[in-house]
Parts: sequence; C-alpha cells; structure tokens
Amino acid sequence: MRTIPIYTAAALAEIAGCFAFWAWFRLDKSILWLVPGMVSLAAFGWLLALVPAEQAGRAYAIYGGIYFAASLVWLWAVEGVRPDRWDLIGAAVCLTGAAIILWSPRTV
Repeated sequence: MRTIPIYTAAALAEIAGCFAFWAWFRLDKSILWLVPGMVSLAAFGWLLALVPAEQAGRAYAIYGGIYFAASLVWLWAVEGVRPDRWDLIGAAVCLTGAAIILWSPRTV
C-alpha cells in the first residue's frame, strides 16, 4: 500500500520545514534556513494531496496520527532526545486512531 509511505514522507517534510523556522527563530540560525524550509513545506502540501482519500478532512485526520509518531522519531534522530514511555504510549494511541480511520470499512 502506497498510502503509508506518502503520509510518512509528508510528515517528515512538514517537520523539516517547521524545524527550519524553529532553527532560525529559536536557535539563531541564518535566515537562509527558511528557504529549504519553505520548499519542504510545499513538498508536504503536495505529498498530502497525493493520498487516495476522498475527503480532505479524513486524509488530515489519518495524517495526524502519522505526524505524531514521526515527530517523536525526529525528536530522537535529529534533536538527540530519546522519547519516554509516555511519548510512545501517546504515539501508539494516535497511530491506532489513524489506523481505525484509514482501514475502517466505509459504506457509500
């Protein structure tokens, strides 16, 4: 299924774009950080539009669960902070909710 990789790529693109702004604003990095950040945020929007969902709201709801988990991966991989058990429990709850929305049988 290509849906999960698209959501994952969208989450990483959004997190990277937002982190670029964070780095400029909070970490005193160069304003040039905003250029790849804006490109990354544009890629996020494009990727999220590729998911095969009929309604945008449902696509965004599923994406939210993926985003939570990807944010914790970013926290660990990029910021060097290991998520604690409460982070992991919260991510599991979010991913469970996203899975229910994504794979629930729908009637037309």
